[in-house]
Amino acid sequence: MKRLLFNVFASVFCALAFPACAHAAGNNADVPAETEIPADETIQLKEPDKTLSVSLMQALSDRKSQREFSEKPLSLETLSSLLWAANGVNRSDGRRTAPSAVNSQDIDIYVCMASGAYLYDAKQHRLVRVTTEDVRKQVADRQPMAAPVFLVLVGDVSRYPGGMSSQRQVLESLAAMDAGYVSQNICLYCSAAKLATVPRASMDKAALAKSLQLKESQILLLNNPVGYAK
Repeated sequence: MKRLLFNVFASVFCALAFPACAHAAGNNADVPAETEIPADETIQLKEPDKTLSVSLMQALSDRKSQREFSEKPLSLETLSSLLWAANGVNRSDGRRTAPSAVNSQDIDIYVCMASGAYLYDAKQHRLVRVTTEDVRKQVADRQPMAAPVFLVLVGDVSRYPGGMSSQRQVLESLAAMDAGYVSQNICLYCSAAKLATVPRASMDKAALAKSLQLKESQILLLNNPVGYAK
């Protein structure tokens, strides 16, 4: 009799427990794995994750400059959201998450990784390769940093209205301010997403301008190394 009751109890327990375990395993399987960033000529980015539930005040409270990075790579999903937050299109008329003087949209973001440097195409939300050269040492310059990604902010003064073309010094000042807005977006996103970054102005500008094939109208302004804290 005792053995019969034990067998009945065991059967009921298994019937209840195993579906629960299977359900838990199914939930784990639904969690997307971190994806390697492909080294393609063109990289189509993912839709940005706009559900990050950190308040602005909390992100400001947690914001800090960090210069040491772990070896953990960024996922394609994280990079996609980071770039959209930095200077992506957030309205149907093509305007951006960062303001710019006379809506010139003069700031380009070059994404520098081990596989090369890419230009962020905000309209198509994609990366277009500029070079297969790893230029991160040129960006780090005399402050070597092992960040997996460097975001280099470049201003293009040719995008201002034609009537302003003779005011080069003024345009460069406007571009510098616009780069500051983008860099602040990067800092706030990194704070909210628990990533490490620091805004920097130093870089080997001569070597970098050549590697990135910049035009005379383009100015290297700032860079943000991005990764996980060490």
